[in-house]
Amino acid sequence: MHTMWKGTISFGLVNIPVKLHAATENKDIKLRQLHKECHTPISYEKVCSRCEKEVANEDIVKAYEYEKNKFVVLDDEDLQSLRKESEDKAVEIIDFVKLEEIDPIYFDKSYFLAPDTGGGKAYVLLRQSLEESGKIGVAKIIIRSKEQLAIVRVYQNTLVMETIHFPDEVRNAGEVAIPDNQQITKKELDTALMLIKQLTTPFDPEKYQDDYRNALLDVIEQKRAGEKTVETTGKPAPAASNVTDLMSALQASIDKNKKKTGKQGTTKKPSSQAGVKKKAQ
Repeated sequence: MHTMWKGTISFGLVNIPVKLHAATENKDIKLRQLHKECHTPISYEKVCSRCEKEVANEDIVKAYEYEKNKFVVLDDEDLQSLRKESEDKAVEIIDFVKLEEIDPIYFDKSYFLAPDTGGGKAYVLLRQSLEESGKIGVAKIIIRSKEQLAIVRVYQNTLVMETIHFPDEVRNAGEVAIPDNQQITKKELDTALMLIKQLTTPFDPEKYQDDYRNALLDVIEQKRAGEKTVETTGKPAPAASNVTDLMSALQASIDKNKKKTGKQGTTKKPSSQAGVKKKAQ
């Protein structure tokens, strides 16, 4: 299993070296977009709408839009002091609570925690302590330069860390339009309760499956088996480069300048090499 993070779990003066693994995976079927005419995959480029040109990664800065079309630009120095906090690589348990005290709306993503070198005994100590106390740990962690709230609990003899939303990240349910109290008859309520009782069963995750994904896979396999497939007939996309179409850009600049000055070129068209040398001087 791929290790996506290494650090420590700390509670009190106890530090446990651990490795973090994604506990879940997205199995959505990803469909590519092709040009209908030639079946070439559609690519997406980072283009400046004002300059009408592709922008390289090194020419992109981060900014916060505080009003429409008004930004505060943040450079690496502004963010460096904040990034230093993530260098500690620690899951700091700050409280212990009961799992049922946290509403499921707060839960986000799940990760398996495995002991790293020398952390086996302390790992088992925390796991056993959580099991016997019936508590979970509330912790803070920084993942990809973002501080997150998380809980640490036991799942199938393994410590699991689940990131949870901060309170201000959960929207106010009062903003949702819901019906006023309706007059429900006893017969209606009893019937609903009877239906719930009939459908009540122990939770078994294995009985549930993604019917849409399975059906889509069947359709894809049937088309593939029937050789209803296509191959791209277009030219392969050029490799990304900062000097891509340099001559085209230079020629476009020359043409644009001619239009501004009204000057016409000589009857003898200069070679591409001569144009480059003149531009470089």
